[in-house]
Amino acid sequence: MLVVLSGGGTAGHINPALALADVLVERGCDVRFAGTPTGVEARLVAEAGIPFTGFEAAGFDRSRPLTLLTSTLKLQKSTGKAKRWFGEIRPDVVVGFGGYVCIPVARAAEQCGIPVVVHEQNSVMGMANKYLARRAAAVCLTYEHAAGALDARARDRVVVTGNPVRASVFSATRQQGRELLGIPEDARMLLVTGGSLGARHLNQAVCALKEALLSYDDLHVVQVTGPRELEAVTHELALTSAEQQRWHLFGYQDRMGEVMAAADAIVSRAGATSLAEIAARALPALLVPFPHATEDHQTTNARSYVDAGCAFMIADAEVDTPEFGHLVCTLVEDAEVRARMSEAARAQKARDAAAKLADVVMDAAR
Repeated sequence: MLVVLSGGGTAGHINPALALADVLVERGCDVRFAGTPTGVEARLVAEAGIPFTGFEAAGFDRSRPLTLLTSTLKLQKSTGKAKRWFGEIRPDVVVGFGGYVCIPVARAAEQCGIPVVVHEQNSVMGMANKYLARRAAAVCLTYEHAAGALDARARDRVVVTGNPVRASVFSATRQQGRELLGIPEDARMLLVTGGSLGARHLNQAVCALKEALLSYDDLHVVQVTGPRELEAVTHELALTSAEQQRWHLFGYQDRMGEVMAAADAIVSRAGATSLAEIAARALPALLVPFPHATEDHQTTNARSYVDAGCAFMIADAEVDTPEFGHLVCTLVEDAEVRARMSEAARAQKARDAAAKLADVVMDAAR
């Protein structure tokens, strides 16, 4: 069986696609990837060893009417190119994960009689996925809430699979993570991350807790600031040599599976990929949704997870209040709270998402 995966724009579209690819390859499928030639997907897919074909695609700016014309021309040209490609490789099914590039790839599949499966990572449907869901053979969701944006016919084809996470994220061991970071096995570890780009407000709020957090003699803080924030956070913390032994700063960390395996708790944004990885690791969490995400979807992403008892949540506007410090310190201090969160997270069965999605994709294949 030959499966074409498509997505672009952000790692949040690409990582679940790569997780699905891992499962499909294990099941004996041939997997190809269609993305934009200059997007982050070109690098990530190449690193994963999956054959990649590039297609030009772009959105449009409502304030600049000319971009509608240029975007439409690109999509039409890429649709034709994708049809020719499909004629050569003859895929059995196409899976779209979001981003404008999915539109010409999926439209070409429809015109060639190839089934299309859509996967939405967030609680709010992206524009491309919402458009493609109208005619998709199956619409796979991370959150059932997202189905509310679909018409009745599309809702009949909805399957809630969860958001796939690559096996490398949850196969790492605590020992491997602790060795990577140089943290003793019997120490407590708090991980702080704002996602791949960082989060200035969140970083500042955690820096303000420096004295409180370092007062726990056995606590190590691992703060992944984001590349653009590392210098500012380093200056703000002004760690002494002794403090640097327990407060570990990284601008970026490409071995997050091991880092998360080492952690006892995490303070994080609530992007789809971050939340899926936290759930897969059953890591006790304090979630701080990014307030400017489209339709506040990070808050919606987090709400059901928090309601299930898997995490705390606080609004970004409240991280400067005593409540933020109280919640962080509760995660650090209270082993029973952490144990309850971990148990609730394991009940979500987040690790099964890639296999569930693979089942849907293979069932939809022609």
